[in-house]
Amino acid sequence: MVFCEQDDKELVRLYVLGKEGALEELIRRYQSKIYTSIYLLVKDEFLAEDIFQEAFIKVINTLKAGKYNEEGKFLPWVVRIAHNLVIDHFRKEKRTPVINNGDDFDIFDVLGHYDESMEDRMVREQTYADLKKLIHRLPSEQKEVLIMRHYGELSFKEIADLTGVSINTALGRMRYALNNLRKMMQSKEMLLKS
Repeated sequence: MVFCEQDDKELVRLYVLGKEGALEELIRRYQSKIYTSIYLLVKDEFLAEDIFQEAFIKVINTLKAGKYNEEGKFLPWVVRIAHNLVIDHFRKEKRTPVINNGDDFDIFDVLGHYDESMEDRMVREQTYADLKKLIHRLPSEQKEVLIMRHYGELSFKEIADLTGVSINTALGRMRYALNNLRKMMQSKEMLLKS
């Protein structure tokens, strides 16, 4: 059976029926996004790997118990599980999560790239590096919403539930994050022109 041609809902159904390859396809499909969303919260490669594995243990247990009912929202569901595990980790550590996008990991390395010229690649890499630095300068609440929305593909309702704020607050944080990024990019462009 060709699992890569199936949608998430069908892969979940096939896995529940005992087709292990279906879960392997789901993991292959979303591994980068899920791992990245965890790593950006914990800023520790080994901890991120542990939480990633723990998240999929919960996924497997939930699927095998027949308790999955997210109907076509597999990725946001797993990201929510992972985010809750991150929160649990920091509660155990008696500290709050810090979202940090450090220099030793580039989120854009996990994204696929098309064949491009050396010049295009250099421009893209510089743009990504600049954007990463700007995201790093955002207040933590704004970074968190931006990461969950764009890298975790969570809805604003899901973000609000996970962060314990209202939907309007989550929307506001995203709006402020985008406005702040825009202002930082404009001021950087002004510096380059002068």
